[in-house]
Amino acid sequence: MTAFDVEALRRRFPGLAIEDGGRPVALFDGPGGTQVPDSVIAAIGAYYRTSNANHGGPFLTSRRSDAAAHEAHQAMADMLGAASADEIKFGANMTTLTFHVSRSIGATMAPGDEIVVTILDHEGNVGPWKAIAADRGFVVRTVDIRASDVTLDLASLDAVLGARTKLVAVGWASNAVGTINPVAEIVRRAHAVGAWTYVDAVHAAPHLPIDVRATGTDFLACSTYKFFGPHAGVLYGRADILDALPPYKLVPASDRFETGTGNFEGLAGTTAAVDYLAGIGVAYGGVSSTATRRERVVAGMSAIRGYEMELYRHLADGLEAIPGLTMYGITDRAQFDGRTPTAALRLAGVAPRDVAEALAAEGIAVWDGDFYATGLIERLGLADQGGVVRIGLTHYNTAPEVDRLLDALGRIAAAAGAARAGASARAAVPAG
Repeated sequence: MTAFDVEALRRRFPGLAIEDGGRPVALFDGPGGTQVPDSVIAAIGAYYRTSNANHGGPFLTSRRSDAAAHEAHQAMADMLGAASADEIKFGANMTTLTFHVSRSIGATMAPGDEIVVTILDHEGNVGPWKAIAADRGFVVRTVDIRASDVTLDLASLDAVLGARTKLVAVGWASNAVGTINPVAEIVRRAHAVGAWTYVDAVHAAPHLPIDVRATGTDFLACSTYKFFGPHAGVLYGRADILDALPPYKLVPASDRFETGTGNFEGLAGTTAAVDYLAGIGVAYGGVSSTATRRERVVAGMSAIRGYEMELYRHLADGLEAIPGLTMYGITDRAQFDGRTPTAALRLAGVAPRDVAEALAAEGIAVWDGDFYATGLIERLGLADQGGVVRIGLTHYNTAPEVDRLLDALGRIAAAAGAARAGASARAAVPAG
């Protein structure tokens, strides 16, 4: 198997060549949206040049556009392990799709029925369910975390599951602290009480192979701009459930869940993004170019996972050596299989926004705040303190970039420590 060649892959991402103040940017902002490879950019451009038309026409450009849309549905079915392209629906993003389908799911429930959400989740898989519950008289139950390592408390899940539970909404991985949930086990427990499951895989999709049939989930949603594609949302739904749900659509619309005119250029880019991942499987995952696209994507994601977690260990070692730095989430190296390469941290005496701004001044991109993981940041007691700093590694980041980040964070921490020491010394001097 060929060694993972990050420099070769980086050359395919034009955005990584951007400079800020004469220095190359170091982009650790992937959880908010990744850069895209040249093939995705080319596919979108090619759509506009050769296929730009609306759906369903008998003429050439419309036929080409329909073919591109069909191929995107098949590409995402291959990536997610769905049984059919018909189980894939596209929309603006995960949140918008979830609000839309929550109306159909809610129509199958009765007042007093229960929806389970979690503290660990992004609001995109919490807010829509709370909204439909408020509209229809449903009850929302919330699963807590274990604060020591910010993992989901499965005992808390068991405590809220019951005969009236109709839906369990859970994330595959936390976009704030990187915790990977035991999705198959959660699905098993939900199904045991007769509930459907709705999985938010937005943060998992850039980092892990996903298999909707192996986990058994009824629904799964993700956004392609988080895994090297254009801005689009993807919904997987089991065919039997999608067929039974009442749709909210215009009467003439041909698809029951894709409302309005599609983002066809985005769909062309989505296929290119999936094919990019499949190409990594051939180059570095040990599979043949004649393997199925599903096999190539799984091999590619496995290769990405191996590289990213090796790089994350280097990052974690460096972060833990910085005085005054606190990390949130799984820190036990023996448990790293249960996390993504996403670090959440705080520096003593420095607000997360100030850390992010200081790093941005050096051409280093990180996020600060709660990243719509509002309930989690509140649960950690950090909502009124600016949340956390989030460092998100992807497979196009490098060890020298991580070292540059660690050096900058070390200097910020040292300056904050010196300021605190100076303030303490001044306070110790007797007045007069």
